[in-house]
Amino acid sequence: MTVDRPHVTIDVSAVPAQPAGAGVYVLRLVEALAAADQVDLELVAAVGDGRRWEAVAPTAGIHAVAPGRRPARLVWEQAQAPALAQRLGGLWHGPHYTMPLRAVGPAVVTIHDLTFFDHPEWHERAKVGYFRRMIRASAERADILVCVSEHTAARLDAVLAPRAPVVVIPHGVDHRRFGTDDDYDLQRLTALGVRPPFAVFTGTMEPRKNVPALVRAVARLSPRHPDLQLVLAGHRGWGGREVDAAVATSGLGDRVVHLGYVDDATLPALYRQADAVAYPSLEEGFGLPALEAMACGAAVVTTSGSAMEEIVDGAAVLVPPDDEHQLTEALESLLAGGPEVDRLRAAGPIVAAPHTWARCAERQVAVYRRVLGLAG
Repeated sequence: MTVDRPHVTIDVSAVPAQPAGAGVYVLRLVEALAAADQVDLELVAAVGDGRRWEAVAPTAGIHAVAPGRRPARLVWEQAQAPALAQRLGGLWHGPHYTMPLRAVGPAVVTIHDLTFFDHPEWHERAKVGYFRRMIRASAERADILVCVSEHTAARLDAVLAPRAPVVVIPHGVDHRRFGTDDDYDLQRLTALGVRPPFAVFTGTMEPRKNVPALVRAVARLSPRHPDLQLVLAGHRGWGGREVDAAVATSGLGDRVVHLGYVDDATLPALYRQADAVAYPSLEEGFGLPALEAMACGAAVVTTSGSAMEEIVDGAAVLVPPDDEHQLTEALESLLAGGPEVDRLRAAGPIVAAPHTWARCAERQVAVYRRVLGLAG
């Protein structure tokens, strides 16, 4: 341990084997922190998950001691993590809303969105009460709160008026993966049953993603675009039944292609080859799929009035949340192509370029240093 380097423990125990959303954030942040080598890093992982994190951060101390199942893990965080934090010393970073409430020394907590407060109906009931309490506690007890967008920071201030200072650190994009080089894309997609023309949604199937509305929008386009596929890539989540019901009544039949969770090579291939990337989420703390798609030169449609509008910065078509008529029209415009679509495809990589995980890690290190009172 070096005196002028932050000594930081990050709780990575909630990141599943196939991460999405906040899990991608934690994985890429840790990877970038390890590559930058500006902190002495400790990682608290789930039992049996140590090897993965050793590969992500080879020089970090790995403590694979947290239970793997969520209820037991949340109990462990409050009952046993404080003793581990005190033994390890330094600063504790809870990257997913929560932190141990007993004394753990300096602490930073990342807040991704405020939907547990604004829209509890979008979450499993068992999670709502717990995360409301824990986010309130983090807002009172953390030394600094990190929000992933200005939109999330504004909602945090409006809902909880936190005692702790708030710092906005946007997500990055892995530009090694998400770029415009399309070698082997079509072969990879053909093997999965995907062929142009197609629109694609990527993400977990949960209520706020608004995927049933997308299914209905594509169904309205079907008479004019009889060969159009709708590709759904991502975990089913707890909104999967609603998606299935929408598909069953859409008349699209086998033109809806369910891929499930896709690998690191397939996701950018979908973005590059899609005629339209649709991310019609009703509310997001950041909206990483939209930014990753833009980095690939995709034509994107997403929703206004949330973090997505902030992130896409004019390089995507915006429609009001839950306005299926305008979503249908936006998809039609992207399928038609033309100069405006060409502009969007050219602008996307430019807007996405400054968003890097290295930059995200650099700003996070500055937060750690600030909390610990280190110069620089």
